[in-house]
Amino acid sequence: MKLTFARLGNFHIAAKALFEALGIDVVLPPPPTKRTMSLGSLNSPEFACLPLKMNIGNYLEALEKGADTIVMVGGIGPCRLGLYGEVQRQILEGIGCDFKMIVVEPPQGRPDRVFRQLFEITGAQRISQYVGALRLGWSKLTAIDSLEKLALRLRPFEESKGDISFAYEATLKRIDEAGSPKEVASALENGQAAMKSACKKTDSDKPGIGIVGEVFMVLEPFANCEIEKRLGEMGVVVHRSIYLSDWVMEHVVKDVFRILRKSKLPYELARPYLCHFVGGHGVETIASTVDYARQGLDGVIQVAPFTCMPEIIAQDLLPTVSRDLGIPVMTLVLDEHSSGTGVLTRLEAFVDLVRMSRRSRR
Repeated sequence: MKLTFARLGNFHIAAKALFEALGIDVVLPPPPTKRTMSLGSLNSPEFACLPLKMNIGNYLEALEKGADTIVMVGGIGPCRLGLYGEVQRQILEGIGCDFKMIVVEPPQGRPDRVFRQLFEITGAQRISQYVGALRLGWSKLTAIDSLEKLALRLRPFEESKGDISFAYEATLKRIDEAGSPKEVASALENGQAAMKSACKKTDSDKPGIGIVGEVFMVLEPFANCEIEKRLGEMGVVVHRSIYLSDWVMEHVVKDVFRILRKSKLPYELARPYLCHFVGGHGVETIASTVDYARQGLDGVIQVAPFTCMPEIIAQDLLPTVSRDLGIPVMTLVLDEHSSGTGVLTRLEAFVDLVRMSRRSRR
């Protein structure tokens, strides 16, 4: 078996470590490029959202490299994600690809379902091997999130443009190469020190902007035209609403073990505007915007793929949230035709608006 999966931010580092520790040969698709987008768009329905198209492009490039098995997550509720495993299977089979697809469905309180799906991928393994693989994968996932949070906080203060990004990429490489949780912790510590040394004073007041929206668009830099990096280089401290380890804990671990109660905070924060589940991250988008306004952030940017129903619902409600709580909000709806130049222009205009709003409030 030569296993592959779609890219989502830096999740591939942790997933590769997990599967390789269980003896699985992993074939990663190359980092997303225009070719990835073109392959996915050419072979996907026009009305499909950008995550599906990029996934198809990832799979085709991985199959070219010799992969023969694809792992894809499933889903429930109004969001179309729950259908995409089967849709992607039919698309790839329709163009003559030879592969096996394993769709990992949400456990919904049934640990046996998780283990059956894991056994289908890895075969029977010793319990100790599963524990070791999970520890390594989780240590890398949490280290990546800690590194990303620090980069978002420090990038506006870097001494020379690009220093934080250089240290960040170098540390990601060391985390990827680490063979144990101890090595992961050491790589993270060294990387954090390097990033801090690349900054001048960090006590000056910088505008803060929150990023909310659909999980794929928030976490995948190629899909969102690297808005976090661009904002940081404009002197903005970025606050991201979703991190991979938080998503895994909330939607996988707590979904397996129902005794671990899921957080009700998003619904409590969103209730004045949206009082029921609409699929995807629609509720979280509203709740995070409310939370950022209460924290005193200076603006919020919603990032959504074109045709995403949960984010369309949230987008319709955000102007009311913005007016009620006095926080500027901008929505970026992106598809395969979006350009980095166009996104940069809108970001520059929004940052100018945020700075004027800060001066006005003061």
